[in-house]
Amino acid sequence: MNDSMSQPNSRYETADDLLVGSILLSASTITGDDVCNMQDEKLGKIHDVMIDVAEGKIRYAVLSSGGFLGMGDRLFAVPWKALTLDKENRCFMLDVDVERLKNAPGFDKDNWPNMADASWNSTVENYYAR
Repeated sequence: MNDSMSQPNSRYETADDLLVGSILLSASTITGDDVCNMQDEKLGKIHDVMIDVAEGKIRYAVLSSGGFLGMGDRLFAVPWKALTLDKENRCFMLDVDVERLKNAPGFDKDNWPNMADASWNSTVENYYAR
């Protein structure tokens, strides 16, 4: 086996990526990754991912923003489809400005919403709709 095909070049590029053009990352790999906007402003970091078990796909990335050293952070459930992977800069891109994110439906780490609630889901999906 060719060694260059058996070892990943980075955490965003695996041997399988080179063969099929897809990207598979573990949730623990992307936790803590930066999320930036198109103006190259840092919006926050990925705190967690929410998986729709019935559908077998990621529904939301939970974005942690604001605060200092994890204190006072506000959390935002961002629809997974609203994020774009930037392999070159090793981050995710979200097409919202800082002010829009500040006004997004958010929650604190001790009071998570019911993300399966249809009304909540609709509010969040509509807020980030392109």
